[in-house]
Amino acid sequence: MANNMGMAAGGAGISKEARQTRSREMMRRRIRKFMNNKLSVIGTVFTVLIVLCCFVLPMFSQYTYNEVDIAAGAVPPCADHIFGTDRLGRDLFVRCMVGGRYSIYIGVISALTSTVLGVALGAIAGYFGGKIDSLIIRLTEIFQSFPQMVLVMIMVAVIGRGMGNLLIIFTVTGWMQTARLVRNEFLAVKGETFVKASEAFGMPKWKIMVKEIIPNILTPIIVSATAVIPGYILSEASLSFLGVGVSDSTPTWGSIMNSATSLGAITNYWWMWLIPAALLTLFVLSVNFFGDGLRDLLDPR
Repeated sequence: MANNMGMAAGGAGISKEARQTRSREMMRRRIRKFMNNKLSVIGTVFTVLIVLCCFVLPMFSQYTYNEVDIAAGAVPPCADHIFGTDRLGRDLFVRCMVGGRYSIYIGVISALTSTVLGVALGAIAGYFGGKIDSLIIRLTEIFQSFPQMVLVMIMVAVIGRGMGNLLIIFTVTGWMQTARLVRNEFLAVKGETFVKASEAFGMPKWKIMVKEIIPNILTPIIVSATAVIPGYILSEASLSFLGVGVSDSTPTWGSIMNSATSLGAITNYWWMWLIPAALLTLFVLSVNFFGDGLRDLLDPR
């Protein structure tokens, strides 16, 4: 009997070690898969590079983003102004870098806040079910029945423009997809043994949701949050380009392009709109490629 117990204990130890080895091997496979995806690697490199440039390079420039020099207005790219200047003589390189800070900030913060709201509502719907679930699902259907940009522009017209208002609007109009994702994950996990054991021991429901279930579904949540960042950046750029986004004093890639919307600027001052548009496109593509690689790295499915 003792020998059998010893063998069982030894088998359990081997099993645990084998699981750890298998987990490490799976992670190595995912990393290799990520590294073999050239677009994901390139996207990661460019994402990090653009973020670093936006936050670091303006500190070493002799110009500031709002420094006006009428005598140097509408200067094409040259040695003194590598991205040229706008009509007020403001250095476009510094403005594009600082504008990138604001655009990235809006995209990341909007993704975080909408994800938090979506996780909260999706967790409540998936865990409690019943009428609460039906109510939240109907709410998501109402929001999703409108094109998001139309809904955003309606809310901008109601509460006004500005960065703070834009963050609130993106949060209110962007939580639905995450809520549905989390709800489905909760429906799949809440019947597992560890959840039932926590309920049997009398653990409060909010603790079960926050400490037991959510940590087990973090991977799809992280991937989803990363995937929506480019959409928020493009939405902000579209609104600012139309003049209904952030305030005119706040440089973003969209508002910088807004200053070159006239036909004369488009034909004669190409650098005023082409360079910020190229940076915006490059960053959005890079984040999308990085998100694809992140999904391959983290999502076991």
